[in-house]
Amino acid sequence: MSPLPSRRRRPLLAALTALLAAVALVAPPGPARAADPLLSQGRPTTASSTENAGTPASNATDGNAGTRWSSAFADPQWIQVDLGATATVSRVSLAWEGAYARAYQVQTSTDGATWTTVFSTTSGDGGTDDLTVSGTGRYVRVNGTARATAYGYSLWEFQVYGTTGGGSGCDTATNAAQGRPATASSTENAGTPASAAVDGDPGTRWASAAADPQWLRIDLGSVRTVCRVVLSWEAAYARAYQIQTSTDGATWTTGYATTTGDGGTDTVTVSGSGRYLRVYGTARATGYGYSLWEVAVNTTGGGTIPGGGSLGPNVLTFDPSMSAATIQGQLDTVFRTQESNQFGTQRYALMFKPGDYSGINAQIGFYTSIMGLGRNPGDVRIHGDVTVDAGWFNGNATQNFWRSASNMRVYPSAGFTRWAVSQAAPFRRMDIQGDLNLAPNGYGWASGGYIADSRVTGVVQPYSQQQWYTRDSNVGGYLNAVWNMTNSGVVGAPATSFPNPPYTTLAQTPVSRDVPYLYLDGAGAYQVFVPSTRTNASGASWLGGATAGTSIPLSQFYVAKPGDSAATINAALAQGLNLLFTPGVYTVDQTIAVNRAGTVVLGIGYPTLVPQNGVVPMTVADVDGVRLAGLLFDAGAVNSPVLLQVGPAGSAARHTADPTSIQDVFFRIGGAHAGKATTSLVVNSDDALIDHIWAWRGDHGTGIGWTVNTAETGLIVNGDNVTALGLFVEHYQKHEVIWNGENGRTIFFQNELPYDPPNAAAWTNGSRVGYAAFKVADSVTSFEGWGMGSYCYFNVDPTIAAYHAFEAPTRSGVRFHDLLTVSLGGNGSITHVINDTGATAQGTATVPVNVVSYP
Repeated sequence: MSPLPSRRRRPLLAALTALLAAVALVAPPGPARAADPLLSQGRPTTASSTENAGTPASNATDGNAGTRWSSAFADPQWIQVDLGATATVSRVSLAWEGAYARAYQVQTSTDGATWTTVFSTTSGDGGTDDLTVSGTGRYVRVNGTARATAYGYSLWEFQVYGTTGGGSGCDTATNAAQGRPATASSTENAGTPASAAVDGDPGTRWASAAADPQWLRIDLGSVRTVCRVVLSWEAAYARAYQIQTSTDGATWTTGYATTTGDGGTDTVTVSGSGRYLRVYGTARATGYGYSLWEVAVNTTGGGTIPGGGSLGPNVLTFDPSMSAATIQGQLDTVFRTQESNQFGTQRYALMFKPGDYSGINAQIGFYTSIMGLGRNPGDVRIHGDVTVDAGWFNGNATQNFWRSASNMRVYPSAGFTRWAVSQAAPFRRMDIQGDLNLAPNGYGWASGGYIADSRVTGVVQPYSQQQWYTRDSNVGGYLNAVWNMTNSGVVGAPATSFPNPPYTTLAQTPVSRDVPYLYLDGAGAYQVFVPSTRTNASGASWLGGATAGTSIPLSQFYVAKPGDSAATINAALAQGLNLLFTPGVYTVDQTIAVNRAGTVVLGIGYPTLVPQNGVVPMTVADVDGVRLAGLLFDAGAVNSPVLLQVGPAGSAARHTADPTSIQDVFFRIGGAHAGKATTSLVVNSDDALIDHIWAWRGDHGTGIGWTVNTAETGLIVNGDNVTALGLFVEHYQKHEVIWNGENGRTIFFQNELPYDPPNAAAWTNGSRVGYAAFKVADSVTSFEGWGMGSYCYFNVDPTIAAYHAFEAPTRSGVRFHDLLTVSLGGNGSITHVINDTGATAQGTATVPVNVVSYP
């Protein structure tokens, strides 16, 4: 490999070029030229070649004037950026490094295949070329045909300015209706719903009742200017119909009308604007109802934010055609970076396309998610291993946090899969063809984990794993139990025998759903599958056939990347897009407000949101069906009152049919840096589903101390009929959980009280020493909990005796099953388990104190 050109050129020339590029980026000339927004920054960028791994194409669109793309030393070469939607391009700025182009063209394309030249020169002189152009396309390319030096082509920055949505033209490449919510005046039967007309599948259709009039309505998510509508009629078509738009879904304006429809495909030019579009049929051409295979809506202008696009450099995608050695090499590189990187900033998602993979061992370190891209777990088959061990921590797995595995089948090489984790390490939609070992090699401690919607054909082997929660799965049995093994809806789980052995088993999970997940459809396009809610579930959702639910194309998601502002993210939400956070750390300087019913906010590879200046980083309105999954909130240096709030104070709407869910959402105060937050999660909405959270006030790392990483409470539930499945809440300075809502349920709770009260006087609640870990408010008349444990380890003052771990009103409607407390090595004690009931947890033997039922 040749050395970088900058090593062989005059340093002064390179420095001056970089300085000129930086100046050009800060102050582009001419106010008229600056009017159009920058469209290219952070967008997917590819090139004909790269000189080496340190000069990728993405460097030219990253907004950093100190990084660059450089090509191989040959002609011709090109670099292109995908703007995500058709744009009217008004300006292109090229900040050349010393290796510039003597001859090049700037070109646009709607499809990435056929190109139109909008600028050309044969006398390029390097420096910064600020070009006024006029063109339309989704893709913009710089095509170099003659180099000015012996080196390749090299750009510090490649910037494209313009307006998306085609400007004054019609963006016929983007279907604004696909995957959007659709309703209709009627449906012929359950197999012909309104949604079938906007699902992108030409083999499914909407059909109405056999009567006039009938309509199909589509919510575009925000006010859009509609320029074209394409209607693909089934044989039962409309003789007379109108296409109408509305800003509010109540008052309609007709943009097109006909009384001579002849079926087939109608490509209609429309003039109108609105959030809602309606096809309104007034006269049928047959004796049947109206029937549409597909409705496509094209829009123009409006400065819309494009959906879809690249998943970024920290998402590694593997294909069955790749050699095992190539795959293993990339897996090992990530693991070497992440094995002990407990508080680093690197984040990764490892994604496997459908097919078979042999002879690999994917070791999963911190902030790493491994996932299959099939519709069901059996679509991705690993003939090898997916492994978490604890060699980095001398065989102790109690700090194996923040990693995940999902949606694949594993045929383990030694007959068992080792998944030795503690908190914040979900194991979802996994199909293990063998045993599952939950302990590290050497049987060191592990302390708590979570399985959902999975199958283990062999035996689950906890060994030294202290506590665990499994739901809606199938297992071949359990080898042992330590303190607290809790199962709900798990086929093959042992019957309840708590405390000897300590199994707590519910035959069904009262309400549950699995997380949204990425997969590749038959055309190789990314979709996000949104599983349906299950009631009284038992067993994995996919064993009897594909998991029930709906698919949303990635084009309906704003694909967020580190560096995106909260303002941009909010604009995308306001436009009606869902959110996909790619791996990385995001600084949040204003509240991200999720206000639309049904919005999906999905993170892959542990994206981490860090609030600035004490803001609340995210809120959710009191609406139906919001899905939050796969996020880590990391408190900032200035105290935030809340890190995530679901529903405003006083929320009262019911969401029984379609609750909001918070799944694999984790909170951290301290550890990576000094952080402060009064409360991590507040749930005000009724019927919400909390499915696996870990709220952690740090006990080790950076920024740790009683007056340093301050945090009062991990979770406050004010909503009624809230269900929590798998609560992990630790080390907060007052009540760890406060439950104020009626008819609440918690299945599995794992807690450690704060390690660091300096003395009993500093941690006194009224006349009692300590705060209960889980407090059900005195006013609550109905609550039920199963499999709940709390432990103490007062390492600053081991003489502290907390009064109790659980506090609740004593009445028949408030019930607890299978509670336990533990003093870890005799470092402090807990006098009672719940209220005044239960013996004292104390002594160096680390033996649980159990209460089987209360009252």
